[in-house]
Amino acid sequence: MKEQDKKRLRGLGHALHAVVIIGNAGLTDAVVAEIDLALDAHELIKIKVRTGDRQQRDEIIRDVCARTEAELIQRVGNTALLFRKESQT
Repeated sequence: MKEQDKKRLRGLGHALHAVVIIGNAGLTDAVVAEIDLALDAHELIKIKVRTGDRQQRDEIIRDVCARTEAELIQRVGNTALLFRKESQT
């Protein structure tokens, strides 16, 4: 994705609230399914990761992106902005 597109998405994501919060239970299949549903519905979502240290949060965000085929647009603190283009089916 081009940097110009990411910049536009960051601007759109600024006003969004987190739709999924990952807590002490970590990344479960149910959480991944919920993120997947949110991406299907909205394309651009915010999630919060409220567990572990910075390295563990980065690992969880990478895992979420891999399992949902989403792209990380921005990460600030414990909040990540994810994008997945809507499938045309």
